[in-house]
Amino acid sequence: MSITRLFEPLTLAHGPALKNCFVLAPLTNQQSHQDGRLSDEEFHWLTMRAKGGFALTMTCAAHVQKDGQGFSGQLGIFSDMHLEGLSRLAKAIASYGSVSAVQLHHAGNRSPRELVSTPLCPSDDPEKGARALTAAEVAGVREDFIAAAVRAQSAGFNGVELHGAHGYLLAQFLSARTNRRTDRYGGTLENRARLIFEIIDGIRAQCRPDFQLGLRISPERFGLKLAEMRDFAAEVLREGKIDYLDLSLWDVGKEPEEAEFQGQTLMSYFTDLPRGKVRVGAAGKIMSARTAAGVLETGCDFVVLGRAAILRHDVPYRIQNDPRYTSPALPVTQQHLRDEGLSPSFIAYMSGWEGFVAKDTASS
Repeated sequence: MSITRLFEPLTLAHGPALKNCFVLAPLTNQQSHQDGRLSDEEFHWLTMRAKGGFALTMTCAAHVQKDGQGFSGQLGIFSDMHLEGLSRLAKAIASYGSVSAVQLHHAGNRSPRELVSTPLCPSDDPEKGARALTAAEVAGVREDFIAAAVRAQSAGFNGVELHGAHGYLLAQFLSARTNRRTDRYGGTLENRARLIFEIIDGIRAQCRPDFQLGLRISPERFGLKLAEMRDFAAEVLREGKIDYLDLSLWDVGKEPEEAEFQGQTLMSYFTDLPRGKVRVGAAGKIMSARTAAGVLETGCDFVVLGRAAILRHDVPYRIQNDPRYTSPALPVTQQHLRDEGLSPSFIAYMSGWEGFVAKDTASS
């Protein structure tokens, strides 16, 4: 299996081309300051990946509203106080020849109660102590996503990605289980998807023509139905207003969880959709050169690396130099992670991932 295509430039409908087909996944790392300002640790972690050969270096999920925070130490983009750190980061990423993006995020009912006063959701969720957004608050969420994109542009980033995956607020609107609204944002799939399309339209209207826009989705789980997510993705691709669709699959080789769709890969339900100029990529256990090349061969335009990028900051270069490259075996030591630019707080977070950090060094 040839790796040649992985290292061919990839043009996007807006803004600069990617120098190869490797995208850094937006990874939770809990390294920023508690007010959302960029820390030196997070700056170091991200710029190591830009220097390590990633064509697009993306931040972790950055919350667009203070009350949309999803985890401690999360990067923020809800205030101009974040501009100084974001500008520093964008400039450094560009200096290594990597395209830059901020992932825009609101946790919705997944906001921890210790971080926000009351979690917000499309509809009341007593189990999680979340209350429904009012119509005015939905409009406020829309405007804050758009304002965050404008802020990222002001900081010098090439673009943003909307986090519509993993059961966070935008995914909560898409799900009929968490969205039981009776207004124009609830009911039919068209209504449940309305907020995302309004945010896309607003970013396109308020940002410059060469500003890049991506969307990450989960095709299943979190109350989502595969058939609906395929229809939603088809409409996003048909409209052609985004530059790339980022499929978060957990495993690029997995079959759908819904029995009626099994027999082919989950990814294949999206790679066969007409995409026009929109690029499609996937994330999920891409841990080797062979797997990465296979993702392109089966219909994607780019690969999104998460765990492989944690384990080796320069994995694109390693694959380029070794077509048989495979990520280090798990678990790895804390020293290995320190050498790859992870701070103590990031290592502590990774220690919560089963089998990732060697137990005999977890407290060292």
